Amino acid sequence: MAIKVNNIVLDIDENIEDVKIKAAKKMRIDQSEIKVFKIAKESIDARKKNNIKFNYAAIIEMDNEIKIVAKANDKDVILEPVKYDSEFEFGTKKMNHRPIIVGMGPAGMFAGLLMAQKGYKPLIIERGESVERRTNSIVKFWTRAVLNAESNVQFGEGGAGTFSDGKLTTRIKDTRCDYILEEFVKAGAPEEILYMGKPHIGTDILKSVVKNIRESIISLGGEVRFNSKLEDIIIKDKKIKSIIVNGEEIPCDSLILAPGHSSRDTYEMLYEKGVFMSSKPFAVGVRIEHPQGMINENQYGKYASHERLQAADYKLTYNSEKSGRAVYSFCMCPGGEVVAAASEQGHLVINGMSKYKRDKANANSAIVVSVGPKDFQGDNPLSGIEFQRHYEALAYTLGGSNFNAPVQLVGDFLKDKVSSVIGGVKPSYTPGYKFADLTKCLPNYVTDSIKEALPKFEYKINGFAREDAIMTGIETRTSAPVRIDRNDNLQSISLEGLYPAGEGAGYAGGIISAAVDGLKVAENIMKEWKQI
Repeated sequence: MAIKVNNIVLDIDENIEDVKIKAAKKMRIDQSEIKVFKIAKESIDARKKNNIKFNYAAIIEMDNEIKIVAKANDKDVILEPVKYDSEFEFGTKKMNHRPIIVGMGPAGMFAGLLMAQKGYKPLIIERGESVERRTNSIVKFWTRAVLNAESNVQFGEGGAGTFSDGKLTTRIKDTRCDYILEEFVKAGAPEEILYMGKPHIGTDILKSVVKNIRESIISLGGEVRFNSKLEDIIIKDKKIKSIIVNGEEIPCDSLILAPGHSSRDTYEMLYEKGVFMSSKPFAVGVRIEHPQGMINENQYGKYASHERLQAADYKLTYNSEKSGRAVYSFCMCPGGEVVAAASEQGHLVINGMSKYKRDKANANSAIVVSVGPKDFQGDNPLSGIEFQRHYEALAYTLGGSNFNAPVQLVGDFLKDKVSSVIGGVKPSYTPGYKFADLTKCLPNYVTDSIKEALPKFEYKINGFAREDAIMTGIETRTSAPVRIDRNDNLQSISLEGLYPAGEGAGYAGGIISAAVDGLKVAENIMKEWKQI
């Protein structure tokens, strides 16, 4: 156990070293009694623009911790539960073949890391390229519109989050989060992610971090194969017997399937094999861009350019009175850019990305509207995929059938008018854009709900609905459209030996939650099977 001290408040110009002084004061002790001190969390309180504060939590180790907490008699001074304990009793079943992990996104990567650390020597299969080669393929797509359908923003080492922002925020309360952040830091991520309220690594740094984690897995006896696609699963007596990868049959006792939310052909293969899946809701919409300076001024007022404040973000929600649907900002990227994120020829998808410094001119965020199985045609569990494909194909055509994106100024969008000239906000999307009517590539209930929400968002952020803000279409990959159903042991309810994991399996929504899910699945396998 350790002591956690919450609500340590500093003025914007106070020194961060004062956190320790104020923590000791709350505990009613002298600083010299503290043996270990570290900041656990930092957040910004910008509710009063003329009096911005920093709020900290600290973790402290010292003698007589229980007595100190009792003596402090302060609700902000509490005993902190133990962190994630990766020590557990291994199973007794004999593993004839090493565990196989499909997908090198956060779920697969951290499942593989933990298994390698425990001596299970996993084999990780990734259809895309290593992050170094993947970067080259993506740059080629962004600059020359040449798509590699197997290695792109969606597929490849690190998963889709690697070429987004490296956001590490999560709503889940799980001690495994600490393990994940610490492993990121060991692999080269900034140490500040351990305590920032809204931590992020940035695409530029995350690429190196992902590579270092892969090398750690290999050094511990694991194996990673890139350009290796899961093509089929061989089943015998409702159990996995083997898998087919690039035409090669590989025997398999346990398979962690962490495919990412865009592995449509994998979903189709599983459906044909009789693996039970269900359709799930997600959201679709557009990306909106504003000057980052405008967002900073709205959030920080006179402190907008203060050296201690990073590029401001926002989170907006609205429930449409007409459609009853949720409209909200998603994957907000301060100081970032809108990027091409397609994974299929003839289909156009966008996403947002920021580098670590978040120092680009524009802020961008998806503005999306909830959709669900009732909106999809038919009751097939894959109907959500066909819904996505339909509108992505429309967007591709609307943009010129060359991966240029359709764009429209907010003012023109609200007036049902195709734009003809760019104003003060320049589109950041590459390879290019084309003026178009965005209502032609999204359902009416989506565009109508966004039109209803934009003036409401203007009340919260002055200038949000400004005439020259840029809207780019379309965003459809907010989360998986499918859930691969599993039981309490995290195993498929229809196929023994198959362990669906992460965002692509329908059990997570972001880097951290996907990584946590991967750890849980890996733990369950190791608690059942002993090492080879």
